[in-house]
Amino acid sequence: MSDRNKTKYVLLVGDGMADYPLDELGGKTPLEIARTPHMDRIAACRVGRVKTIPEGMEPGSDTANLSLLGYDPQVYHTGRSPLEAASIGVALEPEDVAFRLNLVTLDWRSDDDIIMKSHSSGDISTGEAVEIIETLKQDLETPEITLYPGVAYRHLLVWDNGPEDALTIPPHDVLDQNMSQYLKNPLDDPIPDLIQRSWELLTDHPVNRRRRKQGLHEANSIWLWGQGKAPKMPPFEEKFGLTGSVVCAVDLIKGIGTYAGFNPITVEGATGYLDTNYKGKAEAALGALETRDFVLLHVEAPDEASHHGNSKEKIQAIEAFDKQVVGIVLKGLAHYGTYRIMVVSDHYTPIIEKTHTVDPPPFAWAKKEELEATPPSTSESPFTEASALKSGLYFENGHELMPSFLSGD
Repeated sequence: MSDRNKTKYVLLVGDGMADYPLDELGGKTPLEIARTPHMDRIAACRVGRVKTIPEGMEPGSDTANLSLLGYDPQVYHTGRSPLEAASIGVALEPEDVAFRLNLVTLDWRSDDDIIMKSHSSGDISTGEAVEIIETLKQDLETPEITLYPGVAYRHLLVWDNGPEDALTIPPHDVLDQNMSQYLKNPLDDPIPDLIQRSWELLTDHPVNRRRRKQGLHEANSIWLWGQGKAPKMPPFEEKFGLTGSVVCAVDLIKGIGTYAGFNPITVEGATGYLDTNYKGKAEAALGALETRDFVLLHVEAPDEASHHGNSKEKIQAIEAFDKQVVGIVLKGLAHYGTYRIMVVSDHYTPIIEKTHTVDPPPFAWAKKEELEATPPSTSESPFTEASALKSGLYFENGHELMPSFLSGD
């Protein structure tokens, strides 16, 4: 039985929604073009910017979402892969180093020209990927190295006493770039060696033969990156006195939630892509609030569209997020005596860059009583990058936004 009079808190993250103005959109951003009445209504109450990526840190979703949950990444960040390990139930020993293992598509034009064609093997399905990982396990695993299947192109490699300080490169940061110098391994780095060992195993794999016939990108290489050891984070309930749940299709965010002590919720049809089950995720979040105080709901689709350089799909993803997530959650929250809701882009993922940047993204949050006094059609302060900049509201330390949100300041 839920407590209708207890304040409920909701954090809705549209991954990578923030962007730069695009010529193809008449000098506007996807957020400015997309129809987002529900986010605009929240922004009419309060909109601003938050620096989710501290100086000197990589602009990843791991860093950004730690900030948004009130954890200083400079204190708690050890790498993204340990977070993903927690999501799939892999307990790391103190000397274990976890690596993200992507299935990628490389284009061999010559020995000196090896192009990163796709960081996701053309959005390979989970079923296909698991079949490939099972093959790789037979040949790449050793007493020190273990592979674990994940979702779609995202998987895990755990290496006992592995090379934590090895040079690794996020594959989505180097799309369409020549990776031959890195793969030639001039520093005798074990990571390129392991990547190259996968090539022979994948060249004629049954999954790749089928994808080849269908004209799809092949998963013709593994790619290791984002390594680290298990972090030591205090539970969210210990920090803020609130119980929580996390609703997400991405292991990284589920892993952050796991370390924060949240209850992870799996939603059927949640894919991390444009076709994800937006409505199901919104309904799952509302269900979680029946017994929990706080819920984090994360949608990956805008970020994936950005990595593909597709503004049309990004706008579509933003509009689906607004209508089928923000709108449904707002409607469901109405029967609570009081609540606070925040929408945010965890970081920028500009279409023209096809990767993340350190620019402070926009956020907006509101209390129930503020929304009840705000007309649904308001557009004076929409949820856009420009509106957030104009407001002057800015959090230099991203991890300070959550305490402010929870306290209502």
